[in-house]
Amino acid sequence: MATQFSTCFWVQDAKAMASYYEEVFEDFQWISENPMAVVFEMLGKRFMCLNNGPGHLAFNEKISLVLTVDTQEEIDHYWNYFSKEGQAGQCGWLEDKYGVTWQVVPSILGKLMTNPETAPKATYAFMQMTKFDIAKLEEAVK
Repeated sequence: MATQFSTCFWVQDAKAMASYYEEVFEDFQWISENPMAVVFEMLGKRFMCLNNGPGHLAFNEKISLVLTVDTQEEIDHYWNYFSKEGQAGQCGWLEDKYGVTWQVVPSILGKLMTNPETAPKATYAFMQMTKFDIAKLEEAVK
């Protein structure tokens, strides 16, 4: 029986990718490093980056990492960091400089989307957004 689940990234420079995430996540911890791979933890999850990934294979939005945060300051922090060298999308989606797709969402969204009265209004509001704006979501559901 499996007892642990890790995410593995296959990239050209594993240490550089890990260092990129170390800059943005306060809880980042290096676990191990060798010429083939680096292993680290962030957000309570373990990740491994393997060196010398084939250049013709790219990350895509079929798999993404979702960051659920409580405040607009947290949304802004992650959004600004990842979009600085990446590419912003719609509804909180963005791609970081390595091509990894993230969605930065406010924790209040779950509450709004499970309430039949607020879900349609919240959906309409966030479909107009790139980066989530908590104040605008709250205003839309009033």
